[in-house]
Amino acid sequence: MKEIELRNVKGCTDYSPKEQFIRNYISDILKKVFEKYGFKPLQTPILCYYDLLALKYDEDSEILNEVYKVTDQADRNLALRYDLTVPFAKYIAINQNTKLPFKRYEIGEVFRNGPVKLGRDREFIQCDVDCVGIEGQLVEAEFVALYVEAYNNLGIDVIIKYNNRKFLSGIIIESGIPENLVSETITIIDKFEKMSKEELVKEFEKIGLKTEQINKLFTYLNTDSDQLINISSNNELLTQGIEELNTLKNYIDKLGLLKYVQFTPSLARGQEYYTGTVFEVYTRDGSISSSIGGGGRYDKMITEFVNNENIYPAVGISFGLNVIYEILKNRTEFTEKSLTDVFIIPMGTEIECLKIAGLLRNSGYKVEVEMKNRKMKKSLEYANDEKIPYVLILGEDELVNNCITVKDMKQKTQQQISTTNILEEFNKIVDISKNI
Repeated sequence: MKEIELRNVKGCTDYSPKEQFIRNYISDILKKVFEKYGFKPLQTPILCYYDLLALKYDEDSEILNEVYKVTDQADRNLALRYDLTVPFAKYIAINQNTKLPFKRYEIGEVFRNGPVKLGRDREFIQCDVDCVGIEGQLVEAEFVALYVEAYNNLGIDVIIKYNNRKFLSGIIIESGIPENLVSETITIIDKFEKMSKEELVKEFEKIGLKTEQINKLFTYLNTDSDQLINISSNNELLTQGIEELNTLKNYIDKLGLLKYVQFTPSLARGQEYYTGTVFEVYTRDGSISSSIGGGGRYDKMITEFVNNENIYPAVGISFGLNVIYEILKNRTEFTEKSLTDVFIIPMGTEIECLKIAGLLRNSGYKVEVEMKNRKMKKSLEYANDEKIPYVLILGEDELVNNCITVKDMKQKTQQQISTTNILEEFNKIVDISKNI
């Protein structure tokens, strides 16, 4: 047999049962919130035609440089999806009988061949919610409310930064920058908070911006937000962007959510398909430097995919499960939590123990039965190592006397209860232990 080094591909991770429990916890919390807001589950393929994923980008686009390209046996050019938005747009284009508005959520794997850092792997889970068929900022305000509720339920205090791509394009044009350089300028602005002014100037100069244009652009990007969104201009794009920003802020204010948001004029979001409002979410305490969620409005993508003369306005947001996991993984409620509620040790009473396990499982307890015939000491050590709160021990003598021993591993106590009323009496022990 050929010898190989056993290791994971860089940026891909194995998650132990306890680690995966936390990840499942995150996705379960998000699913409940998504469904509470009327979003329906959707599943799209991981494997896509490369031309589909590349449709909206130049071949040298940064996002396409991170696409994993593959071929099948027929030598077709395929790729692993890099997000869930393009596959969603494809779904609507194929299923044009879908009743609008349509609200969907999807939780699934995506792949990007990019730099690996904390909270950003090459194989990771995205949790997306999208709505197609609704124009205006009311639905965007609802997305803000969804963001707030979801992160509150996860116990994460966040700040939601927002901007508008029409507004951003407008101030670029207002700075005297020609329209053919707007897209490249936005790509550089997206790095505004990650690079020094000197570094940004060099990047602007590389694409042909003049000193006067750069200085004017910096003035806009550093202007107080209240002044910025009240600029008077003949620039129609800028006027539309300001109107949408003011409308969204008004809705957020009336929902009582202003404390969770921050208008950020340099926020761009790298993807070229955004057409209006854009969002990025950060931890308020800055414990994680990267964003833990993001999204925005993309009115043209589905419209151009379908190409049937109808308009398909769309907006969506995403939660980064991997980075959320990094925030939660060391919390006490997870590090001290067992995946099992009850461990049953049979002493010549295996079948009877399996029957008791079934009874407890049917009542909602997670139960494991000792099946390796380990000695009592080893079995109890296992229960301690796994932080299992309760151990039930059933010997032949106890079976004859219709009783079973219950050990509370946290309280270091032990008592016998009747096997006739085992569920009722065990529930009492659990309730008492919770109140101590």
